[in-house]
Amino acid sequence: MNDDLYTLIAQPPDVANYCHLRAACGLSLKTIEAVQQGLAGTWFGVSLLYQNSVVGMGRIIGDGGCFFQIVDIAVLPEHQGQGLGKRIMQALVDYLEQYAPASAYVSLIADGPARHLYEQYGFAYTAPASVGMYRFF
Repeated sequence: MNDDLYTLIAQPPDVANYCHLRAACGLSLKTIEAVQQGLAGTWFGVSLLYQNSVVGMGRIIGDGGCFFQIVDIAVLPEHQGQGLGKRIMQALVDYLEQYAPASAYVSLIADGPARHLYEQYGFAYTAPASVGMYRFF
């Protein structure tokens, strides 16, 4: 990866870039209203820029003390395979290590082979002690 081509900024993407990244990366689509509210609730987020265009993102959401969740790790397909997901994850983990309380519980949902990336940052399966559950509204 040529680090000179990419800039990581400590700011989540705006609504339009967020929606574009989710769609282009095969993540579930969200309504504009949901995105506006969701982004406003970001505890910490990053955007990855290439020639001033947003090509990647990652966010931490949570209550600021007890519970956090890493969400929205995405890199446009044409920029994948260069370690950019690692760069995003490292920024999020560094922030958690610096600002999250010692007893904080940090979770994430690992889709497909993304679990290999998250394992590199100390994340482990919760099963069999517990399993993730979800419901869409």
